[in-house]
Amino acid sequence: MGFSKDNLIGFLVAISSSLFIGASFIIKKKGLRRAAAASGVRAGVGGYAYLQEPLWWLGMITMIIGEIANFVAYAFAPAVLVTPLGALSIIVSAVSAHFILKERLHQLGILGCVMCIAGSVIIVIHAPQEHPITSVQEIWTMATQPAFLLYVGSVIVLVFILAFYFAPQCGHTNVLVFTGICSLMGSLSVMSVKALGTSLKLTFEGKNQLIYPETWFFTFVVATCVVTQMNYLNKALDTFNTAIVSPIYYVMFTSLTILASVIMFKDWDGQSSGSIVSGLCGFIVVLSGTILLHVTKDFDRSSSFKGNNYAPLSPSFSARLCNGNGESMKHEEGDEQCSEEVSLIRQELYP
Repeated sequence: MGFSKDNLIGFLVAISSSLFIGASFIIKKKGLRRAAAASGVRAGVGGYAYLQEPLWWLGMITMIIGEIANFVAYAFAPAVLVTPLGALSIIVSAVSAHFILKERLHQLGILGCVMCIAGSVIIVIHAPQEHPITSVQEIWTMATQPAFLLYVGSVIVLVFILAFYFAPQCGHTNVLVFTGICSLMGSLSVMSVKALGTSLKLTFEGKNQLIYPETWFFTFVVATCVVTQMNYLNKALDTFNTAIVSPIYYVMFTSLTILASVIMFKDWDGQSSGSIVSGLCGFIVVLSGTILLHVTKDFDRSSSFKGNNYAPLSPSFSARLCNGNGESMKHEEGDEQCSEEVSLIRQELYP
């Protein structure tokens, strides 16, 4: 694929964005750990002590820088080009977690990272050129077409079901609940970011788009979606291994964003069937790599209980990790529901 000037700018800015975002996962998780150790209440069970932790705010600032770069990238290049480059943030966060957070990355996990990069490269190579947009009202017409309205309605329904039905029941044992909410809201935020970024780009070019109410509506949608994403991303990061949250979030977010972009902006219109199939094959490679990363979670959990490098925790302490309310309960060494929490505290006490 021959890159246009805008596509090249979007490509380079998206890479820098992924570097900042990948680093922010690590910084924020260290802040979450410090806050949990100081307050005794983790973000995954409703604690907000991390808001008083400077390290968490440093991670948030790093993520904001990355998101701003991402915002700029969407203004220059189509979502099906920018979004898959988030695979780089997976590599940054997974490798950094291995060395900094001591979250062991299995050899198969390394292979999974390589597959994520390879699949993303295939997607980027076969990404379409950006269709020229002349006004925010043109984007509004795309956003109000029946097919995209159906997608938006489906996303809202699914988010409510996940947040109010599944999250209380299995949000702390199934990584797909919190990451699912982040990904669904993320797909809407990207469409709004794309619209808002294009509006600002046109404004800077001398075509003022700030006079249209559609621009401010997209701004409101961006703010709402981002706040929701940050809330549930904090819960996911605090509850599950970073090397697992990052790739799963990437795959779900990327697939939903590409779907939303294809529906709203009709990115695949004018592309050959070969390019579309190649792009889909690239995504399958990314998905396969993510599955490998997910499998390594079980290897790491089982090895943490079989090893002799850690001293056993007291029953009452382990129980508080599982139920999150400080009440005593019977301690079972092999309890699946609290294995992640036990491993986390062991890492804190015995780095």
